[in-house]
Amino acid sequence: MSIKIIGREKEVKILYNVWKSKEAEFIAVYGRRRVGKTFLIREYFSNKGIYLEASGAKDKPLKKQLENFMKVLSSTFFKGVPLSTPKNWDDAFDILTKELIAAPKSKKIIIFLDELPWMATKKSGLLQSLDYYWNLHWSKLTNLILIACGSAASWILDKLIYAKGGLHKRITKKILLEPYLLKETEAFLKSLNIKLNQRQILDIYMAIGGIPYYLKAIQKGLSSAQNIEAICFHKNGLLYNEFSNLFEALFEQAEMNLNIVRQIVNHGNEITREELIRATGIKSGGSLNKRLQELESSGFIQSYLPYGKKQRDHSYKVIDEFSLFHLKWIEPLLTSGVRIDAEGYWQNLVNTPSVKAWSGYAFENICLKHIKQIRYALGIGKIAAHTGRWRSLSKKDSNENGAEIDLLFDREDGITTICEIKYSNQPFLIDKDYAKQLMKKIDVFENHANLGKQTFLAMITTVGIKQNLWSKELVHNEISLKDLFT
Repeated sequence: MSIKIIGREKEVKILYNVWKSKEAEFIAVYGRRRVGKTFLIREYFSNKGIYLEASGAKDKPLKKQLENFMKVLSSTFFKGVPLSTPKNWDDAFDILTKELIAAPKSKKIIIFLDELPWMATKKSGLLQSLDYYWNLHWSKLTNLILIACGSAASWILDKLIYAKGGLHKRITKKILLEPYLLKETEAFLKSLNIKLNQRQILDIYMAIGGIPYYLKAIQKGLSSAQNIEAICFHKNGLLYNEFSNLFEALFEQAEMNLNIVRQIVNHGNEITREELIRATGIKSGGSLNKRLQELESSGFIQSYLPYGKKQRDHSYKVIDEFSLFHLKWIEPLLTSGVRIDAEGYWQNLVNTPSVKAWSGYAFENICLKHIKQIRYALGIGKIAAHTGRWRSLSKKDSNENGAEIDLLFDREDGITTICEIKYSNQPFLIDKDYAKQLMKKIDVFENHANLGKQTFLAMITTVGIKQNLWSKELVHNEISLKDLFT
């Protein structure tokens, strides 16, 4: 089955402008592993001119990288006639340059260097050669499109986009390819002739996220629970051993990065920098900053500053759905030695209190990825507003209650909208006790945030809220799952 490009409107527009450009273009494409970078470039450009695609091979020596490059160079420009392997990248790029110059000027030439961080082995000199040939020759070819791609996002950022050496400011366009949101996930599954309702899609999304490579494993005719079980809990499932391989493929310091992710999850998926230092034993400074940058640029974690806090109060969350799901549900079983490929394992867990509690955190995480959709559902898409989270901890020796706001919009029209995010299998009920909690939370927020604005309460739920006296008195706006799919 042929899968066309789904979604990716912004990225396709960038690629279209590059294709129509009258100048040489040098694009950097980066993003989480399995997110669809190679597919996007290959699908868009492979039939739009002379197309050369070379890929780096992980942990292979310079000679092997050069051998692989010369094979695709031969296939593209020499009709498959074998070429001898050069000693270095200068010699390889010299052969390529002669072919680029000789090619018809009326044809676009696309040079796609996939997994460039793997290709640029230590002491290989590839980056220096790339710098030399781009500056001296390739940048003058108005029909050339050079694309550098990699899953090691921090490498792409350091070595290309924010390079301080010869490649400084050579990148003409950049694309950060992110996982699909819910709407795109729905469209992708439909392209595979898999028609699930939005609730089923949400449950799948909470487990594996919007990663196209993972979504392709969804089977037609199975429920979300059945699919999750088959993909994640069966020994032959696509994601059964994915997690450790994922980190090993991306990071040189895989164990250290994995420990950071584990500690964030162990702290309720929210940890301050100081707490992280104590939990991991990594000293504050360059090493920790590098690890955090790698994880954030690769889409595993996100740093944020709670509303009203100072810069030193930054906290971190794990935002990769599969990482959260694996650490919570798969890894404990893998390390316990319990047989987990028994029929019906996950289906029997779905309705337990522990899974329902986890679903609440997972749904909140997904809502924070759909801020734009929430803003428009609230009718404030075009109103300037600061977005954030807020919390006030109760103090020792004080009767004063603390409070935490899942999401807030500090609006320029004199309103602050605070959002409560609730996952439930039926319309959410605001009873008397919960109504009291909400009123206390609003009081604490208004007394401590000092914004001087009117407070509106919005409820974000999966299937709406049950109407009663409390909901009518307290709730100003309702947002449900269907709004996140817009």
